[in-house]
Amino acid sequence: MPQQRRFTKEFEEEAVRLVRTSGRSQREIAEDLGIGLSTLVRWIGRSRDRQIDEPGRLGQEDVAAELKRLRRENEILRQERDILKRATAFFAREGSR
Repeated sequence: MPQQRRFTKEFEEEAVRLVRTSGRSQREIAEDLGIGLSTLVRWIGRSRDRQIDEPGRLGQEDVAAELKRLRRENEILRQERDILKRATAFFAREGSR
Protein backbone atom coordinates (compact mmCIF):
# COMPACT_ATOMS: atom_id res chain seq x y z
CA MET A 1 0.00 0.00 0.00
CA PRO A 2 1.51 3.40 -0.98
CA GLN A 3 2.48 5.73 1.82
CA GLN A 4 0.71 9.11 1.96
CA ARG A 5 3.04 11.97 1.04
CA ARG A 6 3.27 15.05 3.25
CA PHE A 7 3.92 18.54 1.93
CA THR A 8 5.07 21.62 3.82
CA LYS A 9 2.75 24.57 4.33
CA GLU A 10 5.11 26.68 2.19
CA PHE A 11 4.87 24.21 -0.69
CA GLU A 12 1.08 24.25 -0.46
CA GLU A 13 0.94 28.07 -0.41
CA GLU A 14 3.34 28.33 -3.37
CA ALA A 15 1.23 25.88 -5.38
CA VAL A 16 -1.91 27.96 -4.70
CA ARG A 17 -0.04 31.15 -5.61
CA LEU A 18 1.02 29.58 -8.92
CA VAL A 19 -2.60 28.74 -9.73
CA ARG A 20 -3.69 32.30 -9.03
CA THR A 21 -0.91 34.14 -10.81
CA SER A 22 0.55 31.99 -13.58
CA GLY A 23 -2.43 31.86 -15.91
CA ARG A 24 -1.87 28.13 -16.39
CA SER A 25 -4.44 25.44 -15.74
CA GLN A 26 -4.68 23.67 -12.41
CA ARG A 27 -3.98 20.36 -14.15
CA GLU A 28 -0.72 21.67 -15.68
CA ILE A 29 0.50 23.02 -12.36
CA ALA A 30 -0.41 19.81 -10.51
CA GLU A 31 1.51 17.73 -13.07
CA ASP A 32 4.54 20.04 -12.92
CA LEU A 33 4.62 19.85 -9.12
CA GLY A 34 4.07 16.10 -9.05
CA ILE A 35 0.87 16.25 -7.03
CA GLY A 36 -2.65 15.10 -7.74
CA LEU A 37 -5.19 17.49 -9.18
CA SER A 38 -7.60 16.75 -6.33
CA THR A 39 -4.88 17.66 -3.82
CA LEU A 40 -4.28 21.00 -5.51
CA VAL A 41 -8.02 21.74 -5.68
CA ARG A 42 -8.32 20.93 -1.95
CA TRP A 43 -5.44 23.32 -1.17
CA ILE A 44 -7.10 26.08 -3.21
CA GLY A 45 -10.32 25.57 -1.27
CA ARG A 46 -8.49 25.74 2.06
CA SER A 47 -6.73 28.92 0.99
CA ARG A 48 -10.04 30.48 -0.06
CA ASP A 49 -11.55 29.55 3.33
CA ARG A 50 -8.60 31.11 5.15
CA GLN A 51 -8.97 34.33 3.17
CA ILE A 52 -12.64 34.52 4.11
CA ASP A 53 -11.70 34.06 7.76
CA GLU A 54 -8.88 36.62 7.51
CA PRO A 55 -9.99 39.24 4.94
CA GLY A 56 -7.00 41.54 5.53
CA ARG A 57 -4.51 38.78 4.72
CA LEU A 58 -4.21 39.57 1.01
CA GLY A 59 -1.54 42.26 1.23
CA GLN A 60 -0.46 45.08 -1.00
CA GLU A 61 2.56 43.02 -2.04
CA ASP A 62 0.29 40.44 -3.68
CA VAL A 63 -1.67 43.12 -5.49
CA ALA A 64 1.51 44.87 -6.64
CA ALA A 65 3.04 41.59 -7.83
CA GLU A 66 -0.12 40.70 -9.76
CA LEU A 67 -0.25 44.16 -11.33
CA LYS A 68 3.41 43.87 -12.37
CA ARG A 69 2.77 40.42 -13.89
CA LEU A 70 -0.27 41.66 -15.81
CA ARG A 71 1.58 44.70 -17.16
CA ARG A 72 4.42 42.45 -18.35
CA GLU A 73 1.92 40.10 -19.97
CA ASN A 74 0.16 43.03 -21.69
CA GLU A 75 3.46 44.25 -23.12
CA ILE A 76 4.24 40.81 -24.53
CA LEU A 77 0.77 40.59 -26.07
CA ARG A 78 1.15 44.05 -27.64
CA GLN A 79 4.48 43.02 -29.17
CA GLU A 80 2.98 39.80 -30.54
CA ARG A 81 0.04 41.73 -31.99
CA ASP A 82 2.35 44.24 -33.68
CA ILE A 83 4.45 41.44 -35.18
CA LEU A 84 1.32 39.78 -36.57
CA LYS A 85 0.12 43.08 -38.04
CA ARG A 86 3.44 43.59 -39.83
CA ALA A 87 3.47 39.98 -41.06
CA THR A 88 -0.08 40.32 -42.39
CA ALA A 89 0.81 43.49 -44.26
CA PHE A 90 3.97 41.88 -45.66
CA PHE A 91 2.17 38.78 -46.93
CA ALA A 92 -0.66 40.88 -48.35
CA ARG A 93 1.90 42.83 -50.43
CA GLU A 94 3.69 39.65 -51.48
CA GLY A 95 0.42 37.99 -52.53
CA SER A 96 -0.50 40.86 -54.86
CA ARG A 97 2.66 40.46 -56.98
